Amino acid sequence: MSVADESEGVAVEQIDGDPDRRTAAIPAALFEEPQVGEQRVTALELFFDLVFVFAITQTTGYVSAAPSWTRLLEALAILAVLWFAWSGYAWLGNTANTDEGLVRVILFAAMAAMLIASLAVPHAFGGDGLIFGVAYFVVRVLHIGCYAAVARARNDATLAAVVWRLGSTIMPAAALLVLAGALSGAPRTACWVAALLLDYGGIVVRGVAGWRIEPGHFAERHNAVIIIALGESIVSLGLGAAGVPLDAGVIAGALLGIATAAALWWAYFDVVSIVAERRLRRASPDEQVLIARDSYTYLHLPMVAGIVVFAIGVKRTLEHVGTHLPIVVAVALCAGVALYLLALSAFKRRNVGSFNRQRLVVAALLVCLVPAATAVPALLALGLVTLVTCGLIAFEFVRYAEARDRIRHGG
Repeated sequence: MSVADESEGVAVEQIDGDPDRRTAAIPAALFEEPQVGEQRVTALELFFDLVFVFAITQTTGYVSAAPSWTRLLEALAILAVLWFAWSGYAWLGNTANTDEGLVRVILFAAMAAMLIASLAVPHAFGGDGLIFGVAYFVVRVLHIGCYAAVARARNDATLAAVVWRLGSTIMPAAALLVLAGALSGAPRTACWVAALLLDYGGIVVRGVAGWRIEPGHFAERHNAVIIIALGESIVSLGLGAAGVPLDAGVIAGALLGIATAAALWWAYFDVVSIVAERRLRRASPDEQVLIARDSYTYLHLPMVAGIVVFAIGVKRTLEHVGTHLPIVVAVALCAGVALYLLALSAFKRRNVGSFNRQRLVVAALLVCLVPAATAVPALLALGLVTLVTCGLIAFEFVRYAEARDRIRHGG
């Protein structure tokens, strides 16, 4: 039966009349089977995402080569602008048929520009800053130009208006990155900060009225990008082990790393992504757009960033399993997973109306582990992160077993 949880404002399902066996404050309607969506992610969209994979690899490599607070902050800024570009093309693919005609050609051109921007990532705050800025500007011009062409072909005045509104903040932000590439020091930093504020603040200030989305396609596309980010953690394990003898310590580290990556996968795909897609499908058209902006465009960024930061930490850990981690690497290893879990809890709050308390507790515990991660051998530090993360998954699996089964299989 259901009872009202006044503190969270949503229905809380009780199982077999036991108030202690709840279903994580998920509304009963979201236990139903989802409808089958008409639009699917195309092969070209997945092909386009491969360039984003390379961009992430470049970002992790940039920090891993010489870990420092400056490099970590710069890498996060680069990831944020690249994410916003990728997200823009996810919205475009949700609106237009990306596998036909002019749109296909524009996507190929955008891939080429994104590749150049990705090649410039290691020196985006240095000698290749102008190349990065110009290439990124081309990516954004192609994005807005393609949207405008679709609106004209459909004779859709509403779409044309929202594309103009979008371009009014995106293009100045991209231009600021070109300017940043021609500057250095504090002026360059100021341009980057202003560009990020314009990008991420623009769609809040200018609004999303007039947009429409296809829920199934939108959720599927963002599911794929989480897989991409998790793939980077696997690549980092391989790169970290590549330059050292394959002894027992490295093998143990690789196994701990894959176990943590699997726990991160489980935390998103076992239940969260399913419930989020159903919530998106059942919302009104106007609410769907707001959920798409908040839950996917905004909140998936810290998820991806958390995985990428963890990948930086795990790569360096495998390179030096017997030594103590520098503070930057220890923060990456522990706080990367914490950021991911925090974003997942915020994702649940936005979609369902309640935070995931156990994930917030574990995120706080991981942050508290940072000092210990610098005081023990790197392998043991990774082991602690794995133990805490996998322990969370085991707890949720047992605690919400009935709810999980109903969400995944109906009933």
